[in-house]
Amino acid sequence: MKSKLLEVLCQAKYITEAQLQELKTSEEGSVSSPSSSLINYGYLSSKDLAKAISQIFGEDISSVFDFPYENTSASINNKDLILKHQTLPLNLTSQHLYLAVSDLTDLEAQDDFRFATGYQIKPVLVDHQQLTGAIRKLYGKHISSNQSDSQSVSDDDLASLAVLDDNEESDAALNDDAPVSRYIQQVLLDAVRKQASDIHFEPFEHSYQIRFRLDGILQLHSSPPAGISRRLSTRLKILSKLNIAERRIPLDGRMKLTLGDGRSIDMRVSTLPTLFGEKVVLRILDGGSVALDIDALGYNEQQKRDYLTALDRPQGMILMTGPTGSGKTVSLYTGLKYLNTPERNISTAEDPVEINLPGINQVSVNNDISLSFATALRAFLRQDPDVVMVGEIRDLETAEIGIKASQTGHLVLSTLHTNSAAESITRLANMGVATYNLASSLSLIIAQRLARRLCQHCKMPHDNDDHRLLSLAQHYPSLKADHVFDARPEGCDHCNHGYIGRVGIYEVMPITRQIAEAIGRGASSSELENLAVENGMSTLQTSGIEKLNTGVTSLRELQRVISI
Repeated sequence: MKSKLLEVLCQAKYITEAQLQELKTSEEGSVSSPSSSLINYGYLSSKDLAKAISQIFGEDISSVFDFPYENTSASINNKDLILKHQTLPLNLTSQHLYLAVSDLTDLEAQDDFRFATGYQIKPVLVDHQQLTGAIRKLYGKHISSNQSDSQSVSDDDLASLAVLDDNEESDAALNDDAPVSRYIQQVLLDAVRKQASDIHFEPFEHSYQIRFRLDGILQLHSSPPAGISRRLSTRLKILSKLNIAERRIPLDGRMKLTLGDGRSIDMRVSTLPTLFGEKVVLRILDGGSVALDIDALGYNEQQKRDYLTALDRPQGMILMTGPTGSGKTVSLYTGLKYLNTPERNISTAEDPVEINLPGINQVSVNNDISLSFATALRAFLRQDPDVVMVGEIRDLETAEIGIKASQTGHLVLSTLHTNSAAESITRLANMGVATYNLASSLSLIIAQRLARRLCQHCKMPHDNDDHRLLSLAQHYPSLKADHVFDARPEGCDHCNHGYIGRVGIYEVMPITRQIAEAIGRGASSSELENLAVENGMSTLQTSGIEKLNTGVTSLRELQRVISI
């Protein structure tokens, strides 16, 4: 790729000379683009990269969704060039082809498309992650992996397979060219294309189903023949380096999918013996698809200021709370990225490490060898840390060590599983942590949920006569009923049944002196919440109303995630 992007960014002082040399070294033998390398190394977010290029070249940033890119790409019909250069034909006129690019210095891409199509090329600057997401949506089923491309597997191919006995199982599972192996490859690549967070392989008595979790909701992907249940689970266990002979107990493992662009995606694998076979769930740990940008998370201006103020303090404890899958990890990583400077020593203990952040010492806990959160945290305190992140406070020992660290000059970030910010204090007190220690160590508590975003292309006004909306307006006078929108059930080309992506709904509670005094005297969670609201805190419910008023999400979705 004839790209001068790294040199241009260095000259404009967006990256340092040392970072330039490190990225150039990493490019040797790699097929990753400079844009991908910059984002993966954490030197610039996708959004900041687009802004930098826009300022350097004086070009506006556009959105691929404002163009008929799907029809244009189909008419151009040059998938190989699109995947090679990670560019996307947006629109055609009589003489010009508008081409989405995230790197305006990549003249080779423009030359190749000019030669292949005969059109004059008009480059259009777009956000890199938006561009790669659109390409993945179009061509994800054809993404090449570390395995050689092979023919797709039809239902007839799978139905023709015989049920395995124990003696045949191992040999069949080891065969990379077998239909089941190729079928699993198709499923994994399709999940990555759709940006699924989890894949469920589920056996039943007379059927089998594979479901993807998309934007927090499970959706059926396919239903292969029930007779290949053993073949599927065995192949997945082989890929995860698990014991294929052990089917009586749950097993945990990991596997990796390497895409053709040089990017690797880790997957956490869990098996579970059920009545009709082994259920296998894969958690996709695709750190490259996560934008660690605090402006993209959904905080309002006051909540953002409170979070950044707590991060700027040299010591104290910041807690994220909410149920599993509520985005706590992304919020923590966003804070760590903000703190990640050469002057700070940052260490994290996680189960498992989900996003690799260069410049941060990340430890994956392993209870099998007694490497627990508490053990890792004790070790961190002997490593001259400035910032410590503990994946989860599960017991009194971990809580006490974390609080001690926050009281002795360290900034500590962690998570809990509670329903609200105020309830986190009650939970820690019930664990056995002294309230005077909580009052002196806590800086900020954030409770959060994730709600699906309405598709801005096809959302429709909500029925103003809906009794649920009328009832809600009576309880929340700030609700503007005529600003509320609903999802179009059939969706459009840009979304998934009326939704695309998710947005955070937050309850950000700074521990002021008044609240600290109330914690010290053992105030209840309801008292603490009322006190925080008096001081200006928005509860999850009022934050949700803000999202309704701005048309970001729907009433039905809000009721699903926070029971408003």
